[in-house]
Amino acid sequence: MSLVLKSETPPLREDETGAIRVGNSRVLLETVIRAFQDGASPESIVHRYSTLSLSDVYNAIGYYLRHQDAVETYLNQREQLAQSVQQRLFSIQPDLSLIRNRLLSQQNQD
Repeated sequence: MSLVLKSETPPLREDETGAIRVGNSRVLLETVIRAFQDGASPESIVHRYSTLSLSDVYNAIGYYLRHQDAVETYLNQREQLAQSVQQRLFSIQPDLSLIRNRLLSQQNQD
């Protein structure tokens, strides 16, 4: 009996928005990698996100460790995109703190 060694593609896929998902789940690569960077074990990541498989999490982390510069560049781009979206939302939404304060003051008067 011999062990057959072959290259495997990482369990990563790009969705229609350009986000990278892990395995067949909707979990973002950045979610898995940030959890790993924060000290979470692959097992605890799977426990947190039950749609992930343990092998996919290990493979995604392995891919990150082998291609750290490229993945960090991707993570930084995603973070910048998130900040841009947040700024756009703040610019088009009214200041909700005034409404919140008014509602709280009415609640306290009751």
